[in-house]
Amino acid sequence: MRILSVSIENADFYQRAGNTGSKWLDVLWRGQSPHGAMKRLLAAVCLVLSTTCLAQSPNAKILVLEREQGEKRIRRPREKMPNPTPEFILKVTPQNSGSQHLVLGTETIPPGGMIPKHRHLAQDEILFLQTGRARVSLNDHDYEIHAGGMVFFPLNTWVSLRNTGAEPIQLVFIFSAPGFDEYMRCSSVSEGQPAPPIPLDEVSKCAHRGHVEYEVLSGPKSK
Repeated sequence: MRILSVSIENADFYQRAGNTGSKWLDVLWRGQSPHGAMKRLLAAVCLVLSTTCLAQSPNAKILVLEREQGEKRIRRPREKMPNPTPEFILKVTPQNSGSQHLVLGTETIPPGGMIPKHRHLAQDEILFLQTGRARVSLNDHDYEIHAGGMVFFPLNTWVSLRNTGAEPIQLVFIFSAPGFDEYMRCSSVSEGQPAPPIPLDEVSKCAHRGHVEYEVLSGPKSK
């Protein structure tokens, strides 16, 4: 199988990277074709999941979705916290796939749109840019990422993203474990439903539920 051969070809590289543990804060591929970047993305998913790649979720099922399919949701406006974009789609979660090891979703971030500074307390994350250009900040180190590029960062990494290009970013986000999807549901509504503003105290409760900390809610970041 071709996917397996990609993992084997890169095994030594990913083993060395994995051995650095939490010191390996980001892995960026730039200048890659989207096809080549996707191969590396698949291999990096296995790195993030480590031995869980070999563990089967008891109630997991096969799931095949087209681009616009999945759990479509609308973010509620947040005071002092800009939303990167109102709409997003949750595609792989325990609720719709039974997976206990992966969460995957997509969103389209318009030019100038941003993801505010935050950190995940219980999950590693991969961001994959299918289109567009972004400036990603990881623990105050800035990186320019282009279409076909990706970013990996472990839990407790402070991260923010801004669309610095002239076209929308088609973004894929992948988490190594469930959790943040609960925050995303808690602070949003199903497509077609009214989306009233959400007060900050309610956002804080949702963040606690989703194992995420936002700098604007917690004050200056701690290392």
